[in-house]
Amino acid sequence: MTEPEIHKGLAGVVVDYTAVSKVNSDTNSLLYRGYPVQELAGHRDMEDVAYLLWNGELPSAEQRTEFDAFERGHRALPKEVIAAIDLLPLTAHPMDVARTAVSVMGASHPLAADNSVEANMEKAATLFAAFPAVVAYDQRRRRDQAIVEPRDDLGYSANFLWMTFGEEAPPEVVHAFDVSMVLYAEHSFNASTFTARVITSTLADLHSAVTGAIGALKGALHGGANEAVMHTFEEIGIRKDESHEDAAARAKTWMEEALASKKKVMGFGHRVYKNGDSRVPTMKSALDAMIEYYGRDEILGLYSGLETAMSEAKDIKPNLDYPAGPVYHLMGFDTEMFTPLFIAARITGWTAHIMEQAASNSLIRPLSLYNGPDERHVD
Repeated sequence: MTEPEIHKGLAGVVVDYTAVSKVNSDTNSLLYRGYPVQELAGHRDMEDVAYLLWNGELPSAEQRTEFDAFERGHRALPKEVIAAIDLLPLTAHPMDVARTAVSVMGASHPLAADNSVEANMEKAATLFAAFPAVVAYDQRRRRDQAIVEPRDDLGYSANFLWMTFGEEAPPEVVHAFDVSMVLYAEHSFNASTFTARVITSTLADLHSAVTGAIGALKGALHGGANEAVMHTFEEIGIRKDESHEDAAARAKTWMEEALASKKKVMGFGHRVYKNGDSRVPTMKSALDAMIEYYGRDEILGLYSGLETAMSEAKDIKPNLDYPAGPVYHLMGFDTEMFTPLFIAARITGWTAHIMEQAASNSLIRPLSLYNGPDERHVD
């Protein structure tokens, strides 16, 4: 009898259909419901993209007005969520705080036990609306700063930055942040999305599936990479006012030594893209804009030095996390908050997949090939 082929990590295994997104290998482009993500990032904001992922089409003017009214009316954190966050030590990683907050949101939601299409859509929208306040409050409490209440006169990204920093961000910063949210919103059957679909396939509720997805995203091989990129910059040394050329030379030397010692360097390579992550050029443009806005050429030097050394040694290109980390750093986010920012965006993609799985469900239960001891018996 021929043994079945094992696909470690499910590499190359197609497990289901999805209409949410795909990587178009012909154009090396990521598509959300058929739209190239770089076009969405250039012409639409995060609210439009959330609506698109959940409904399959971009909103009309009337639909957008209705969506804005709902989202802006559900931004404030429920008191029980604030209380749960306050119980967690400041030593807890922000991803642990995010996971706990989503679990409490689910347990206290009035539609917690309702898995209908309508209830899931409402739960997805309320989670999308309120989760930025989790990230903002967690960063502020770690800095011994008071919570900043949301505003209903600002768009999603502008309000996110307002709640985090307590001041209105300039349009250039809001746009760069919004671009990052759009680019992080969805990416097919990645580890966290597949985790969410597995949990959904058991008929568990939407918040349980998102909580599990957060657990998958916490790992450095998935969502933690944007944090790791910034830790690399910090290890090399961020020297404000250093010239681009000097920073690039130091970064290139660091990378050459790291590769020689077989050190794993995060922010490069991707399981799906073979010709470079299609999201990187758009995010790199946002990084360039932020470097110019803040006058931080040394960041560009570190970025280009590492990229050049990796390209020359391994011919491996950056992924989205590589430019995203420095963007968040320049905006003022603490490094440990980078992956929770990923969550804020990916909630839209996760919940789109959760609803798609629920609409055509089959319990996800793969087989395994046993390689332990033969049958034996207790004496």
